[in-house]
Amino acid sequence: MNTVVIGASSGLGRSIAIGLGQRGAKVALLARRLDRLTDAAKESGPGNLAIRCDVKDAASCQAAIDEAAAGLGGIDALIYAPGVGTLGRLVDLTADDWHHTFDTNVIGAAFVTNAAIPHLTASTGVAVYLSSVAGSLTAPWPGLGSYAASKAALGTVVEAYRVEHPTIGFTRVIVGDCAGGEGASGTEFASGWDMEVFMDLHPLWESGNLLSGALMDVEELVRIVDAVVQCGGSATIPTVAVIPRRPG
Repeated sequence: MNTVVIGASSGLGRSIAIGLGQRGAKVALLARRLDRLTDAAKESGPGNLAIRCDVKDAASCQAAIDEAAAGLGGIDALIYAPGVGTLGRLVDLTADDWHHTFDTNVIGAAFVTNAAIPHLTASTGVAVYLSSVAGSLTAPWPGLGSYAASKAALGTVVEAYRVEHPTIGFTRVIVGDCAGGEGASGTEFASGWDMEVFMDLHPLWESGNLLSGALMDVEELVRIVDAVVQCGGSATIPTVAVIPRRPG
């Protein structure tokens, strides 16, 4: 299975790329930080590729996908894992905050998908997009409205691609709270948050019963993604949700 994972330098994308590679997939790992990608590619298995890609740049996406397709010998599966979220009440968000969130979470996904469509059409392949419970299964969390809006928009984009390209399997994977490890493999979603804003909003998350009180192991997510990409060309899995069990 020739698989391209975007956002593979850290967090869930890195864990998925390594997990699929260790399961026998040929993997091209794409992200901006080539040094981290190189380490992850080595960990994922021999012969896997590390390719720099800036999802905010359409030309970079096209070049990276072309390089991946050439290096792998085609593309059977595309996995889009990037997800950024500015913490802040909507009234406080700047234009740059909105652009950063939508450029990464939605428009970047479109750039990469457009570049991969010819290859996925040829292979009757699969495209998978990581979403969030915040944009799908629950009301938007206070302070994460722009993130939730972007993930909801991503879901609509995925549905539109499915209608326009019915021979490709498009899947949205809705992810709940997940432990992705520490260091380079850990999630960096909250790394830029203002802690004062966080402390102000956290009680609202608790009172709204938004915190599950549990984290699922990232290996559970990897197993689900692997099952989706192994789905045959005669079927598709439109949406799957993977969330932690609440402690007893």
